[in-house]
Amino acid sequence: MKPKNIKTETQLIHAGVLNNACNAQNSPIYRTSTFVFENADQGAQRFLGKEDGFIYSRLGNPTNRELEVKLACLEKSEDCAVTSSGMGAIASCMWTFLKSGDHLLADNSLYGCTFALFTHCLSRFGIQVDLIDFANLDAVKKAIKPNTRIVYFETPTNPTLKVNDIKAIAEIVHNANKDIKVIVDNTFATPLLQKPIELGANIVVHSMTKYINGHGDIIAGCACGSAKDIGEIKMVGIKDATGSVLGADDAYMVNRGLRTLSIRLKKHISNTKQIIAYLQKSPFIKTIYYPGLDTTIGHDAATKQMSDFGAVLSFETNLTFEQTKALVNNVKIITLAVSLGSTESLIEHPASMTHSTYTPEALKEAGISPTLIRLSVGIEDADDLINDLDQAFKIAAK
Repeated sequence: MKPKNIKTETQLIHAGVLNNACNAQNSPIYRTSTFVFENADQGAQRFLGKEDGFIYSRLGNPTNRELEVKLACLEKSEDCAVTSSGMGAIASCMWTFLKSGDHLLADNSLYGCTFALFTHCLSRFGIQVDLIDFANLDAVKKAIKPNTRIVYFETPTNPTLKVNDIKAIAEIVHNANKDIKVIVDNTFATPLLQKPIELGANIVVHSMTKYINGHGDIIAGCACGSAKDIGEIKMVGIKDATGSVLGADDAYMVNRGLRTLSIRLKKHISNTKQIIAYLQKSPFIKTIYYPGLDTTIGHDAATKQMSDFGAVLSFETNLTFEQTKALVNNVKIITLAVSLGSTESLIEHPASMTHSTYTPEALKEAGISPTLIRLSVGIEDADDLINDLDQAFKIAAK
């Protein structure tokens, strides 16, 4: 039996490990669609929920369960549900807790596909959606309605790195109505840098594609929360509404990547701080967005609720739009690609890529300018990354 009171870096290795028949050091991958019952009565008891055990991999799988227990431990939640993508986790939450006539209140700075889900899809089913700036706490308080069921936000946000005050927002929401679900996307911070449930959130979602897996080779998501909420998400949002089931092989890969999260994050963050020091001296930079800078919205909240500031930054150039495109077209080591949290450094242009679902008006409201670049800093040598940016800037500025 593993000790329960172990620290985070030990939890990354040992939390959630299940017993296996052959006592293998690494848990096996359970590649099975269904599970065998000892008799009909056992099958009936499991379907009635009166006996624990696996039935069918869409409802649960030992490989996935090991990962879920570990994630719940890291997020300080009662339980966790893993899904086949981050959007699968978000959509499963929405289809579980919202119905026609309900109100969803969300921050106006969101990942592009989350924005599309809320504004293009949910609204088609009679769900009222309002997007406002959650940095304005008075506006959040005023925007809550009698039919509000979910308050949703990222922190730090994608791609402006604004930090929303989790504790303050949760208190406002639950003072208005304790039954409203406060859902926080913790992808950028990871459970190592920020724990939203301890700050009052009900549910935490992640795109595990990013830092939790960390190697850019699978797609996965999760939701962490109370046993009751996660049970509903599994039986309604995942089982019936989305079918967003994570395969056992991908769950195994995430669990393997998760073991090195702590040491990866330290290198990611060290590189990020060196790159920011370089950018602060660059003649080509107009503004840098990063939670660790006091010029970024929510910096004070970041210092309270984050143990460090992460490894994603955005910056606006003082170049033209065409020159800004030339910048990302001329990096040699940094990879021009969407996503983040991988061992490789990734650079992208949000307005035309990850946030292309936004209207021009919505881009402006969210603070996403045509010359904004997002950089996910990898674990390469920091000097090589800085030299790569420097040569690309010089080519772009010609």
